Amino acid sequence: MNANVNTTITQMAKGNIGQQLLDNDKLTVNQAEKVLLLQKETGIRFGEAAIKLGYISEQDIQDVLAQQFEYPYLVSGQSKVSEKLVAAYSPFDSQVEALRSLRSQIVLRWIESGNKSIALASYDAKNSSDLLAANLAIVFSQLGERTLLVDANLREATQHELFGIENRKGLSDILAGRAGLDSVQRITDFRDLSILSAGTKAPNPQELLSRDTFSQIARDLAQAYDIVIYSTSALKDAADAQMVASRVKGAILVAGRNKTPIKGLELAKTQIESANAKILGCVLAQED
Repeated sequence: MNANVNTTITQMAKGNIGQQLLDNDKLTVNQAEKVLLLQKETGIRFGEAAIKLGYISEQDIQDVLAQQFEYPYLVSGQSKVSEKLVAAYSPFDSQVEALRSLRSQIVLRWIESGNKSIALASYDAKNSSDLLAANLAIVFSQLGERTLLVDANLREATQHELFGIENRKGLSDILAGRAGLDSVQRITDFRDLSILSAGTKAPNPQELLSRDTFSQIARDLAQAYDIVIYSTSALKDAADAQMVASRVKGAILVAGRNKTPIKGLELAKTQIESANAKILGCVLAQED
């Protein structure tokens, strides 16, 4: 091995892409030597040289960059978290850029004013609303915020399925006095993300969400986390989302692309505002 190249490899800093590729077994030492030689000959970056030689892919570079900037995300097949959650697996996707933009708007318009909690409500876009809540929680946690996602959709709970966790005790059990806030589950795949699942399926979800104890629970959760995101059931089916919005005081409307009628969206707006909650905006999402 060329002595100068060997010395360069030995002295690679921990934050260097080449060193991280070696540490992650994406490159062998012999391959790294050839990459360095090509880099010196052409003046291109180490990663570009490694790709040109066919040793790594563009995705390998993106993985390393995510590590360097402490931006964790998951690899397909290595987690119980559903691959429907694009923010968990594809941080460079255009959809995730849109999620980050939404996150920024929430921070500027809501959190910086001292608010902690927000509900995602829809007229009929149930699937998109649940997915948006989950993805939004992920991008907040990737920002380093202590994030809690509460599944307040007590009729058709989905968050426990999306994150691959149990749903034995959750929000319904806490509201019924059968469990405490220790029912919150930490999602270890992410930096600082926790989930409060919907819990036992109850025959009276609207009555549970109407209880005065919900207000205190919402306050306690807001004190414990930097951001609390509530997913809710569709307003077309019940007024549950109104009950949640009245507790958290802020909501984002979710409309299904080519599905939600204008009149339905107007009705949802009226219902949320009648609950004395502020509507921060509306998100148009692709409905499954």
